[in-house]
Amino acid sequence: MKPDIRRSIALVGFYAWVGLGADPLSSTMYGPEEAFKALGPHTHLALYLAGATALTVFIIAIAYNQVIALFPTGGGGYRVATKLIGPSAGLVSGAALVVDYVLTVAISIASGADALFSAFPPGFQEYKLIFETIMILFLIVLNLRGMKESIVVLMPIFLTFVVTHVGLVLYGIFVHGSNLPNLFASTVHETVNMAHTTGWFVVISMLLLAYSQGSGTYTGIEAVSNNVQSLAEPRVRTGQLTMMYLAFSLAFMAMGIVLVYLLWNVTPVHGQTLNAVVFRQLLDRLDGSANWGAFVLPVVLLAETGLLFVAANTGFLGGPAVLAAMAADQWVPNYFASLSSRLVTKYGILLMGSAAMLILLATGGDVSMLVVLYSINVFITFSLSLLGLSIYWWRRRTHDKGWLRSFALSAVGLVVTVGILTVVISEKFAEGGWFTLIITGCVIALCIAIRRHYQLLERQMQRIDETFAMAPVRDFADKKLAITDKKARTAVFMITRHRGAGMHTILWVRRLFPGIFKNFIFITVGAVDVTSYGGEEALNKLRLEVREALDFFQNYATQSGFASEVFEAYGTDKVAELMKLVETVSSEYPDCVFFASKLIFTEHNWFARMLHNQTALHLQRRLHLLGQQMVILPMTVDRG
Repeated sequence: MKPDIRRSIALVGFYAWVGLGADPLSSTMYGPEEAFKALGPHTHLALYLAGATALTVFIIAIAYNQVIALFPTGGGGYRVATKLIGPSAGLVSGAALVVDYVLTVAISIASGADALFSAFPPGFQEYKLIFETIMILFLIVLNLRGMKESIVVLMPIFLTFVVTHVGLVLYGIFVHGSNLPNLFASTVHETVNMAHTTGWFVVISMLLLAYSQGSGTYTGIEAVSNNVQSLAEPRVRTGQLTMMYLAFSLAFMAMGIVLVYLLWNVTPVHGQTLNAVVFRQLLDRLDGSANWGAFVLPVVLLAETGLLFVAANTGFLGGPAVLAAMAADQWVPNYFASLSSRLVTKYGILLMGSAAMLILLATGGDVSMLVVLYSINVFITFSLSLLGLSIYWWRRRTHDKGWLRSFALSAVGLVVTVGILTVVISEKFAEGGWFTLIITGCVIALCIAIRRHYQLLERQMQRIDETFAMAPVRDFADKKLAITDKKARTAVFMITRHRGAGMHTILWVRRLFPGIFKNFIFITVGAVDVTSYGGEEALNKLRLEVREALDFFQNYATQSGFASEVFEAYGTDKVAELMKLVETVSSEYPDCVFFASKLIFTEHNWFARMLHNQTALHLQRRLHLLGQQMVILPMTVDRG
């Protein structure tokens, strides 16, 4: 691959933090609040909660740093579960991740709209869903323009949030910082008294419930490991640096907000978030009057709204990357792995956006329900990833001296995430948990049907390839018949890696047009997908497959007495690269006709159309518009 292609999709650590860190940071606007409110009158326990939250963030982040090192080609939780546990676990993890990223878009847009429309009269509420739909369409267009472009546009919003909220949290802690020693002492004293009155079991149960209620705080941590292939070289180092940026910022904000709640004795106010209540108190104290909050607070809350929209953009970055990894394993349609000319997985972006709109319409944009759906799926992936890491380090215990530390860290993380997942499902099953399990289950069932179709089709194509392999083709090496008359009638064949499909087309051309063509041209494109950015090994394998296919067909042409030439290209948009080859060939060979094959299923239906793109038909239309002739020859196969 050309270096400029690799650099054009590379994100440095800071840009990656902006692009991928908005999701976890935006969760601090509802995660800590839900946990704090779950404690009821026993808010002194929030001090333990703050420490546990920060510790959990770092446990998960450090564990996912192992994922980045072990899987530098991206895929995150999906790759971990697939490689370290098995394809079935990978499917569950991937399906949960895809649904999670759809919900990232939906909940972020819905939360942002709620914050924004709360400033308007009640009559404007009926337009909220329309506004949310428009915002999703805007983000779709923005991301189709490319990853860097979307981050440049959204960066000012992200940085405004970071500056305003970090400043307010630091100020809130500084003003009452002298109370921290008393807070620690009183927390221990009240906890002991509570334990004597109700028992330690009640204390621990209450803490665990509040801890699980704030599980939304940890969503988004996995985004970096899912997108390692999009980071600047050295990718592992850049990814781990980005993860540390993310972990420190998330832990600081989550723990800091809970501490500010405690230090300022915040109590819920109807119609306002706890953040809005405490920030108003901070701003009033900062100015010394009630006027400051009235002017600055809207700016702070608007920054929160903006960050939620930036967080929605994370779904458009992470979701298509997971789909691309799953497409490489044939769990989803293969065109989800292909990059457009702007180096974005355009089909993945379109799917994320359309699915998020459907979820919003189905739930009416109800954030409380979306939070439940959101948390369950992300902790399914967390649990499977940490289980995979635990299995990996246990297997390496005999030949890796540092296995015990890594295994212990992974095992502790596994216990934490499984515990949170269990509590969330049991507590919230009737409040929407059942809905997310059904959605994820449907995605899994669809993926199984898709893979079965591809596997059956692949077996059929291999049998066809083997049929043609029975008639051996000599290797003419450097003695192939070269073309001497470029003005002679020329047949141009668009071939793929399957020799059977190519030979089917060639034999039909020779049968339909006997003695017409003097020259044979073979053209093909090595489609560079997301997984091809995994390293030189993947690219070398792709080049080898392309050249072996071209060499086979050119040997056949020489053996049959035809002069021939081959053309190859590599790119992210197969149709665009084929069109470039068409222009090159047609300029050198003015009397040429293009030929391609198209699979025709004995039982053609919507499912087959969904799984197979119409590349041949798109090419034929574009060639006809250019005045070039292209013939598509059908190749009948069973439905599969």
